[in-house]
Amino acid sequence: MKRSHISWLAVLPSLLLVAACDEKEAASTPKAEKSLGTACMGPAGIPRTQSPAGARVFFITPADGDIVSGPVQLEFGLSGMEVAPSGDNRPESGHHHVVLDSELPLLSLPIPADEHNLHFGDGRTQTELTLAPGEHTLQLLLGDYLHIPHDPPLFSEQIRITVE
Repeated sequence: MKRSHISWLAVLPSLLLVAACDEKEAASTPKAEKSLGTACMGPAGIPRTQSPAGARVFFITPADGDIVSGPVQLEFGLSGMEVAPSGDNRPESGHHHVVLDSELPLLSLPIPADEHNLHFGDGRTQTELTLAPGEHTLQLLLGDYLHIPHDPPLFSEQIRITVE
């Protein structure tokens, strides 16, 4: 019994740190453009690069509600920062990720590379996607040189498109 009690005491500070970061992230919205203050550390103590006040990421094309035919042409916009490829740690820069048919990943950890989180670490600001016919959601998320969302994180509104 004591052993179990000691284990929980050892883990509790880490759980509180994760909960505090998650709570701060939940309060962050692109409309409010709130500053989260000092860099949030992920569960593994991962530091996050600061983003400048007023910076934003958005889709140039397509627009929310568009009906498109494939392949789908995407163009990404960024203001208040510059696009730089992954690995390039210049100040106030980052690169695009498209969150496809999913919610945003945990914003205090590196952005996963999978079928829902598409990386454009080469610094591209446009791409062409082949999507199945039907409705899809798209959202942009900017990552720093290590594919970690900034603090505060920069993400677009989620848009819905229909592919014919």
